Amino acid sequence: MAIAAFGVTALDCPDPRALAAFYGAVLDWEIAEDSDDEWVELVDADGHRRLAFQRSEGYRPPQWPSTEHPQQLHLDLDVPRERLDEAERAVLELGATLLEGDGGGQRNWRVYADPVGHPFCLCAC
Repeated sequence: MAIAAFGVTALDCPDPRALAAFYGAVLDWEIAEDSDDEWVELVDADGHRRLAFQRSEGYRPPQWPSTEHPQQLHLDLDVPRERLDEAERAVLELGATLLEGDGGGQRNWRVYADPVGHPFCLCAC
């Protein structure tokens, strides 16, 4: 028997609504109705998966791949292989920054930073 059930992953950031808008556009998830300016949750269409953003005063972004300001966690987001270039263009237009490409097609993922510096990967599936 499990000790607990997984609830939500929360990311620190300076502006929860702005970062929620970025990931909401990437994932096509909606902001939960009970969100406020300090804690904003996204929820998938089925209402089962949640991703939250909490205000952190003095937020310092991770510096990938440095250990001085370590990433601590990152999100892997699956994209059909044939849509990987399209997905990259879309996240860059939303404010992401490319940190590491796929090595000329040698790897099945590309690494980006969201608008406040959290690393995430688009993974070909």
